[in-house]
Amino acid sequence: MSHVIGLKCRECGTEYPGGIQNTCYECFGPLEVHYDWDEIQNRASKEKISKGPPSIWRYSDLLPIDGTNYVDLGAGYNKLHRAENLGKELGLQELYILDDSVNPTNSFKDRVTSVAVSKALELGAEAVGCASTGNLASAVGAHAAKAGLPAYIFIPSSIEPGKITQMLTYKPNTIAVDGTYDDANRLASEVADLNPNWAFVNITIRPYYTEGSRTLAFETAEQLGWDTPDHIVAPLGSGALLCALFRGYNELENIGFVDNSSNIKFSGSQPLGCSPISTAVQNATEVVPIRELDTVAHSLAIGNPADGYYAKEIIHQSGGYAASPTDEEIIEAIRLLANTEGIFTEPAGGTTIAGLKKLVESGHINPDEKTVVYVTGNGLKTQDTIAKTLEQPESIKPTLSAFTNKYNNNSTSTQ
Repeated sequence: MSHVIGLKCRECGTEYPGGIQNTCYECFGPLEVHYDWDEIQNRASKEKISKGPPSIWRYSDLLPIDGTNYVDLGAGYNKLHRAENLGKELGLQELYILDDSVNPTNSFKDRVTSVAVSKALELGAEAVGCASTGNLASAVGAHAAKAGLPAYIFIPSSIEPGKITQMLTYKPNTIAVDGTYDDANRLASEVADLNPNWAFVNITIRPYYTEGSRTLAFETAEQLGWDTPDHIVAPLGSGALLCALFRGYNELENIGFVDNSSNIKFSGSQPLGCSPISTAVQNATEVVPIRELDTVAHSLAIGNPADGYYAKEIIHQSGGYAASPTDEEIIEAIRLLANTEGIFTEPAGGTTIAGLKKLVESGHINPDEKTVVYVTGNGLKTQDTIAKTLEQPESIKPTLSAFTNKYNNNSTSTQ
């Protein structure tokens, strides 16, 4: 018996069979996966999870795939770091970082793509595709290659060269658009309408795609001994990640795996140069789409966030808040994370750490709250952004005297 009933409208509740569809035909609201939670409770257990593979598929009973035909490159089940050095720097007693920069294509997008492409195979899709600011492009390219499906990827032509290089290596059909992510997304949606048997992971099968992000909540709880944090901080782009984390923690409580998910505060961080969600949170207004984007955090540069309204509501209702760091603060946070915890992140991760710092300084995160931060991408993809801010080393002659002269005779002996 399947544990997936179908799809259900988030707004009006209309139900649909599972398929390639993301919008309600009645009210045009977004669709979500509709699970049979009684069946899931019969299947799932902590013991079963503990014996599962070291990837997101250890939580297969909580994901929208029937059978075991997973497209699994090994995404997920990443280390929850106890960030004592950064915590001390910021004045937090118990800070954790879940580092998703170590996934197969070096971002959290491997989680959502693994689920989406697996579902595309299950639904008999002839091709997969996406609109992307870079990280999703690489994830779709890699997973499509593994699945043996053609991929059509739409990107703004201005994204970081490192991300373009990685994506092109997987040989997808790449469409570079002169414009923003929103322009690329609009064109991808039009192409998707013309090709109903293609599965665009963050468009036509978005309900399944977003389910992969819930595994971040599952992993956090499992590594905390099936406990929940007091406060989480996530990057804000479309808002989908924060919404998925909220659902993930609540679902764990619904099946009896954790307690007190309703007490978690959900906060976010969005770059000042593209901050429609955080601005709405700060001013208690509606999320207003923006057209002019100016930020080094290209992966968060989404002017019309699809889940912005829902993310704002979760933040407000949970007692969280949202920060809007500047580009300078983002770059400084990249360096801060690297020289305190040894984690090299891209500007999206820098946005999250910079936002964490601002939320602590403003009193929105208390020093004694058990806080978990999600770092979603690897700095090796965006080296040009940080390289220009670093002081390059001055070369010396390969002699001991040159070394001791440079470091004031304070040489270190080794044993």
